[in-house]
Amino acid sequence: QVQLVESGGGLVQAGGSLTLSCAASGRTFSSYDMGWFRQAPGKEREFVAAISWSTYTYYADSVKGRFTISRDNLKNTMYLQMNSLKPEDTAVYYCNADQAVGGNMNYWGKGTLVTVSS
Repeated sequence: QVQLVESGGGLVQAGGSLTLSCAASGRTFSSYDMGWFRQAPGKEREFVAAISWSTYTYYADSVKGRFTISRDNLKNTMYLQMNSLKPEDTAVYYCNADQAVGGNMNYWGKGTLVTVSS
């Protein structure tokens, strides 16, 4: 069982920056592909960025060049550095863990709210 806890959300002005963190419980964090998703009010949840267990990174076109995903396996934590934020980035951001080695479990965090004011 893996528990995911997001933090770092808040209110920021357009053009500003925030760093989200996702802390994972358990001893097999390094065997999971990790990702960030977001859900804006009235919209479906969408992919933002992912980092594989082997540290390949992937980004949605809408955030490419502005957001950076990273992970620290020693701290069981994933990060999302968000720069040049736009009002359309306003959403609840969710952390996801997808087991890549030794199983096929998938877990979600409860989310952290990011609000970007214009």
